[in-house]
Amino acid sequence: MTLISYFDLHVGLELPAQEFVFTRVDLIKYAGASGDFNVIHWNERVATEVGLPSVIAHGMLTMGTVIRVVTDWLGDPGKITSYSARFTRPIPVPDSDEGATIKVTAKITELLENNQAVISILAIHNDVTVLAKTVVTVTLKP
Repeated sequence: MTLISYFDLHVGLELPAQEFVFTRVDLIKYAGASGDFNVIHWNERVATEVGLPSVIAHGMLTMGTVIRVVTDWLGDPGKITSYSARFTRPIPVPDSDEGATIKVTAKITELLENNQAVISILAIHNDVTVLAKTVVTVTLKP
C-alpha cells in the first residue's frame, strides 16, 4: 500500500478515475444488506407508475460506491473525516447484464491546516451529473 503524504498534494491533483456498474442483482443485494426494500428499487411497474424511467439505484448505494474513488486512492478509509453529497438525478438500472455505469472523477480542491485536504467528486451517468456538491475531507500524515 502506498502511503500518501499531505506534502505530496496540490490543488488540482486528480485522483485516478473509475467506473462502477450497478445491475439489478446489485440492487437486490443492497436492499437485503441495508433493509431498504422500497419497491422503486426492484419493481419496474411501480417505478414507472410513479414517474421514474425505470427501477433506480439506491441513493446510499450510489454515495457509498462513488467514494471508492477516494478510499481506493487513500488505501485507508479511516482517513476520511467528512463526506457529503447532494442527490441530483436518479440512476435508472436496466434489466440487462450491462447495468448502469457511473463514471467517477475526483480532484483536490483545497488544502487546509492540520494536514487536511478537500476533494471534490464528480459522478456521471449517461452524460448527466447524478451527485452534486460531493465533497470529501481527508486527514493525512505530513
